[in-house]
Amino acid sequence: MRILATLLFSVSALIAAPQIEISPTFENQKLKLPVALAIPPDDTERLFLVQQFGKITILPKDRTSSDEITFLDLTDRPLIKQQFEEGLLGLAFHPDYSKNRKFYLYYSLQDPKHTVVSEMQTSADNPNKADLSTERVLLEIPQPFWNHNSGNILFGPDGYLYIAIGDGGKSNDPQRFAQNTFAYNGKILRIDVNTRAGNRPYGLPEDNPFLNKPGHHPEIFALGLRNPWGLTFHPKTKELWAADVGQGAWEEIDIITNGGNYGWSFDEATHPANARSDKPSKDLKFIDPIHEYGRADGISITGGLHYRGKSVPALQGQYIYGDWGFGNLWALGSENGKKTSNIKIYSRPKENQKFRPTAFAEDADGELLILSHDGKIYTISPKAGK
Repeated sequence: MRILATLLFSVSALIAAPQIEISPTFENQKLKLPVALAIPPDDTERLFLVQQFGKITILPKDRTSSDEITFLDLTDRPLIKQQFEEGLLGLAFHPDYSKNRKFYLYYSLQDPKHTVVSEMQTSADNPNKADLSTERVLLEIPQPFWNHNSGNILFGPDGYLYIAIGDGGKSNDPQRFAQNTFAYNGKILRIDVNTRAGNRPYGLPEDNPFLNKPGHHPEIFALGLRNPWGLTFHPKTKELWAADVGQGAWEEIDIITNGGNYGWSFDEATHPANARSDKPSKDLKFIDPIHEYGRADGISITGGLHYRGKSVPALQGQYIYGDWGFGNLWALGSENGKKTSNIKIYSRPKENQKFRPTAFAEDADGELLILSHDGKIYTISPKAGK
């Protein structure tokens, strides 16, 4: 009976998750390494595009336009030594942005190599320009290597800022940061930008799991992550979803909970990681991912979002994500925090081998925008004949 039920569900899932096509949009924009996109909560519906080499531009309302509006330019700073994972990586607008003009950045700097999380304001005179003179640094985190910087930041329904940080780089978590509660690396942090705690330029939420615990950074919200790339809050359940890039064998999608430990570098998804010879202490409890996939399907997951658009109605409510290396896209269905389906909805064709999804975002109408490493932005539509 269990096998029959699974087969019947798989058939219904195939019907519910159609194959799609992707099409370039904003084709006349000269883009370089787009990695994030955010819409400020000010009713202007503007799309702010983060380009890894150091610029944030505002995309034109006319998607055929070649006009470029540069909101922020940090290219004069030493952001990148090795281009692949360093640079300007994250942008989040304050929930009260329409009143205080505040936004938040995540970027890397060199010599010494470190991550910066800072607050800035838009110009009081020009809503399309950042005021660099208002920058206020919140966090500076040393980085031992150039990779696994992560960089996703966003505000949660609780009004706090969530910050995803990779394990520091190389392979096998050589610094053993991911399980170290006195290291920021390999964690998701949560801070209150509206208050202050001691000498910190930010506050600490009262229910942060390691608050007032010696030997623990009180900013830590969750740990045991390798390189979380793609944070999103479920629009209905408000669960925090994160894709975590695997190492040699497995990619994973996690539902992040307060104080949750996701196993790295003891485990890679639900499997022993073979990254270290020691064993976890008996008091450590690891949370399994809601979904994982192996090397037959990809090599580097790019986290997505729960689709709310109308272009492909059958995908509504499903988590759309992809693989940077293989260029394939999937729709993951869930209910009560459990996976109900996972269907590949797009297989990268030979003629589009440069398509490598770096981020999934949505426009003001909830339609999906897929950023790609080849400097393009794509939209989705049902595949012809499907």
